[in-house]
Amino acid sequence: MPDQLDVHRNPGGNKTVIPFVVVVQSNQFREAARRVVVPLVAASAFGSPDSDVGPHFVIDGWTVVLDPLQITNVPWDVLGPAVASLTGEGARVVRALDILLSRAWR
Repeated sequence: MPDQLDVHRNPGGNKTVIPFVVVVQSNQFREAARRVVVPLVAASAFGSPDSDVGPHFVIDGWTVVLDPLQITNVPWDVLGPAVASLTGEGARVVRALDILLSRAWR
């Protein structure tokens, strides 16, 4: 089953713009039928520099950007095998999600 911060090939459409997704859901919910994922958008299509809300990563030769504004969920069984893990970059992923969910800008 997919674990938190596992990177998978995009199971949906538009794979040239969004080649991967990363699972952000806590492993506490491992038995759930779905996984909360955030797209990893090709940096060439995203067009912004590395930032706290849009950190850049290199996955399987692609420079990609975490796009938390496109957070979604998918059935876990469509994800296929993990191609990478962002465990070592977990603080950057969580920071981007924290900014997305922050109430500081009320």
